[in-house]
Amino acid sequence: MKDIKKIILPNGLRVLLVPQPSNLAATVLILVEAGSEYETKQTNGVSHFLEHMMFKGTTNRPKPGMIAHELAALGAQSNAFTDQEYTGYWAKVQAEKLPQILDIVSDLYLNPIFDAPEIEKERGVIMQEINMYEDDLPAKAQRIFGALVYGDQPAGWDVAGEKKIVAKLGREAFTAYREARYVTPGTVVVVAGKFDEKTVLAQVRRAFGTLPRRAAPPKKRTVERQSAPRVALHFKKTDQAHLVMGFRAFTIFDDRRFALRVLADVLGGGMSSRLFMRVREEMGAAYYVGAGTDASLDHGMLGISAGVDRAKAVAVTKAILEECARLRDELIPAKELRKSKDHMLGNLVLGLETSDDLASFYGGQEILTKSVMSPKERAARIERVTAEDIRKAARTVIRAQGLNFALVGPYRSKETFARILTL
Repeated sequence: MKDIKKIILPNGLRVLLVPQPSNLAATVLILVEAGSEYETKQTNGVSHFLEHMMFKGTTNRPKPGMIAHELAALGAQSNAFTDQEYTGYWAKVQAEKLPQILDIVSDLYLNPIFDAPEIEKERGVIMQEINMYEDDLPAKAQRIFGALVYGDQPAGWDVAGEKKIVAKLGREAFTAYREARYVTPGTVVVVAGKFDEKTVLAQVRRAFGTLPRRAAPPKKRTVERQSAPRVALHFKKTDQAHLVMGFRAFTIFDDRRFALRVLADVLGGGMSSRLFMRVREEMGAAYYVGAGTDASLDHGMLGISAGVDRAKAVAVTKAILEECARLRDELIPAKELRKSKDHMLGNLVLGLETSDDLASFYGGQEILTKSVMSPKERAARIERVTAEDIRKAARTVIRAQGLNFALVGPYRSKETFARILTL
């Protein structure tokens, strides 16, 4: 892969070109600084609803279904997504058809029409999406956990929004939010795979170059206050209990996040991790169990999730806490540290095989931090992590004062779990 290029147009739009000449495909990804953490209580869910509406018609493709049919006729793969801190629109196609998908994706970003009948139809679709997530118990546990940790502020709200709010969102909310957040300095256009640089850049300039530069309102800072463990239970008669446990951690700008990522891999990064071996293999108490990190602009998390035998939920919780305490109190043996690093480095390489993987890897960094780290640089940062670095990170993060626990299952008493949440 050749070196990537970052071009900033005079209006502030950022363009990332990620060439991979050996690829047979190319991807266009447009990312914008718009997500649930940029919403108000009255507009929670607007980022996600807006993302849906962008596909429902443009001034150039006004009829519903035109965008989907045109992409299908090109043999393209396409989708969109909304996260807490950004929204993305992408399409991938055979490299020679790149100009067509760049035209389509830029059109839906630039020229949506928000037709009133389509808004009402899509409102019903989103209501069903919310219902689907409500019935997805692992996802339900994650949402309860987020609300527990961050409370009634944007970081604690559901990306899809609440039904009562989604029911009221209309064209005025979409246009006002888009006017505020879909601005050139807050947008990144990524092209990855096989392409001609001059042709692509000229097309991007034609599509986006005349847009005026406007500044977006700043994100409201997330407030973090906690002095003791917190518990949230959602009672449901189930055979399997779904738990999420986590500790407040580092932002995306904190270099200690690399040590924490290695810690998370040792703890629950795969089938040979400590939690997998103990909770699944030794206790036979879970089908899925794992750990990971989430580093955001102004908050972070070390999280652990598991789907466990309802009769063993307390025992599993104790076991997880014991494994967390071990990482805080003991140095990781050299052989185990090497295994986890190799696991992470292997996943890093395998996760960059396709053009859409590359676009996400670079674009995701750029939209949040306005800078990018190459795979080689990221690998070097992982390699530099020592056992002592991990123990220091663990001693900072794995503390009762930042511990949160959420569970979906047949339990009503918080005290059942509160009394064992000690470290």
